[in-house]
Amino acid sequence: MVIVEEFGCPLFGCGTSGERIAFGISQAARSGYVPRTFMVNRQSANTFTPAQLGFSMPAEWEPHEATWLGWPHNATDWPGKFAAIPWVYGEMVRKISAGEIIRLLVRHQAEEKLARRVLQRTGCNLKKIQFVVHPTNRGWTRDSGPIFVKRPSPRSLSHQMGEGGRRSGEGKSETAIVHFHFNGWAKYHNWRKDTKVPETAARELRKKLFHAECRGRPFVIEGGGIELNGRGTLLSTEQCYLDPKVQVRNPGLGKTEIETTLKNYLGVKNIFWLAKGPVGDDTHGHIDDICRFVNPKTLVLVREKNSRDVNYRPLAENWERIRDLRLEDGARPEVVALPMPAPLYFDGVRLPASYANFYIGNAAVIVPTFNDPNDRVALGILGELFKDRPVVGIHAVDLVWGFGSLHCLTQQQPC
Repeated sequence: MVIVEEFGCPLFGCGTSGERIAFGISQAARSGYVPRTFMVNRQSANTFTPAQLGFSMPAEWEPHEATWLGWPHNATDWPGKFAAIPWVYGEMVRKISAGEIIRLLVRHQAEEKLARRVLQRTGCNLKKIQFVVHPTNRGWTRDSGPIFVKRPSPRSLSHQMGEGGRRSGEGKSETAIVHFHFNGWAKYHNWRKDTKVPETAARELRKKLFHAECRGRPFVIEGGGIELNGRGTLLSTEQCYLDPKVQVRNPGLGKTEIETTLKNYLGVKNIFWLAKGPVGDDTHGHIDDICRFVNPKTLVLVREKNSRDVNYRPLAENWERIRDLRLEDGARPEVVALPMPAPLYFDGVRLPASYANFYIGNAAVIVPTFNDPNDRVALGILGELFKDRPVVGIHAVDLVWGFGSLHCLTQQQPC
C-alpha cells in the first residue's frame, strides 16, 4: 500500500522574500520535544506509486526553485571546530542564493537571529532566504530533507491510470515529495526530529507527500546514497545499501526488493551498483563521495593514484565495475577521472575528503577544496564539464571534520 498525503491547495510558496515560515510547530516542538499531534495523519489514498503517476526525480543540474539547508547547531558533529562552520555556511549561501531561493531550517527565532547575523556579515542577500522554523538534530539536509520528484503536467491523485499514463501539454509541471524515513544512517540514535522535515516541507509547500514503503514497512535511503542522471539511471553502492551487517537501513530486504522500491518511488528504470567509498565516510559508502553525473551521459569517478593509500583498492574496484555500466538507452557513459586530495587528518582521524561532493546550483557549481595541489586540478576538470555555469571552490577542511561536505548539506527543490 502506498501512503500519500494530499495537500491539494495551490502553492503559496515562493512567498515573500526573506520571510520566516513558522510551519505551525508548537513551542514544545521548537524546544526539542515533538508531540504526537505533530505527526501528519496518513491516509491510504490509493495504491499508485510516484512512478505510476508519472513522477521521477530530476537531475541536480536541472533548474531549481530553491535549495534547502539546515543551520548548523550540533557541535558534536565538528568537535573542536564548530565555531568555523557557520562561516562556511555563509559562503555556501552566498554562492547558491545568487541563482535561487534558500530555504534554511532553523530551530527557533533565536537561531534565526544568529543565522541572519552571520549571513549578513558574509555578504548574503537576506531577501533570497526563507527561514523555516523546524526542530532538527543535525544539518545534513541531503539525507534528511525533502527529496523531490516531478511530472510534466498536474493530475490529481484520484486520476485513474486507465487514460494511458502521462498526459502531455496540460499546464506546467508538478512536483511532489518522497519521504524516505531518515533513521540516522542506521548508526546514530538522535534523528527523530530530522525525519519529520519532509512532512513539514510538504505541508507548507502544499505538495503531495509519498511515504516510501516496502513490504508494509518504511523504506529508508538518504539523498547522498543515490545519484541520478534524470533520464532513468540511478547509481548507488553495495557497501551502503546491500551490506547485510553494517548500518543496515532496510533489514530483511534484498537487492531485488531495494531496486524495485527505488524504481517505484524515484521513477528510475536502470540501477547500477558500485562497490565502496573512501575511508572515513561514516555513512558507510555514500555515492556522492565517489561518482557523480555531470550531464545525462557523462559522469566523474574519483581515482586514487597512490597504490599505498588505503583508498586505492576500493576505488580501483569502482573503476573496474564502471566498465559494465550501460545507461537507460543502452549507451556507454563517458567516464572522467576526478583526483583525490592527499590524505587529510584531524585529531588522528582520516577524513572523507573528496572533490566529488560538489553541489550543482542554478548560479554555480560549488566544489569542496582542501588546501591541496589537486584542488586546482579538480576545479579545472569540473570547469571543462560544466560550461553553462561557473565552478567555484569553497574551503572545506573544517567542514569535512563532520564526515561530510557541501553536497551532504544541500538538497535541491526543482522548479
